[in-house]
Amino acid sequence: MTETVPDAACSVDSFHRDAFRLVQPVRRGHRAGVDAMLVASALPGSFSGAVADLGAGAGAAGFAVAARCPQTRITLVENAPEMAGFARRSIALAQNSALATRISVLEADVTLTGTAREAAGLGRDAFSGVVMNPPFNSASDRATPDALKRAAHVMADDLFETWLRTAAAITAPGGLLALIARPASLAAILAALEGRFGGARIVPVHGRAESPAIRILIRARKGNRAGLTLEPPLVLRDRDDQVTERAEALTNGRAALFGD
Repeated sequence: MTETVPDAACSVDSFHRDAFRLVQPVRRGHRAGVDAMLVASALPGSFSGAVADLGAGAGAAGFAVAARCPQTRITLVENAPEMAGFARRSIALAQNSALATRISVLEADVTLTGTAREAAGLGRDAFSGVVMNPPFNSASDRATPDALKRAAHVMADDLFETWLRTAAAITAPGGLLALIARPASLAAILAALEGRFGGARIVPVHGRAESPAIRILIRARKGNRAGLTLEPPLVLRDRDDQVTERAEALTNGRAALFGD
């Protein structure tokens, strides 16, 4: 459900069967969809503590975690002031009053390091969990003229190294990381996880059962030394082009990706 608001440059969109709403830009910037809902589903429903949504945009993944996991406190970390503004407007919506006290916005660059990162508000070992739906399109993909959208969609060559370095620094020992990306980024992600997060569980996401994977979902734990596990795939649509029961439950906040 999309509700138009007086500002014609944005809309108010409903997620998780109206468990929360987001103020999002219209015809520019990044608009949240299935990816954000899926990465939020990777955390257990019983998860508790502080969670950082890195590169949060308008806050879709973070809001979805807050709605699914009532014992969490969410920090939406966003570097673009305009998108951070949309996130603040989302928090202020009357329809989100039940979640608002547990969600805040931090304008910060995820790629900062050391004392600069801590000065920006991303403290060492400050979070029990981190979720990220980073910009994972290649610069060689068809470019968009919208600078705000380009910043949200196109990754730098070292994106996963820099983002996962920050994730490891700000996640407490034993904390969880959840991310979504394209399958082509798997090697870079595994390299960046090495020595930081272990016990990775990887779920390939297929648009249809007979098609190649279009996304990978990964959950790993800081300091874990276990090897990776390739889980059964998630199929989004059946042969009749209908959303599968599992995909519908995950994207609407009614199930956890790993059953916990």
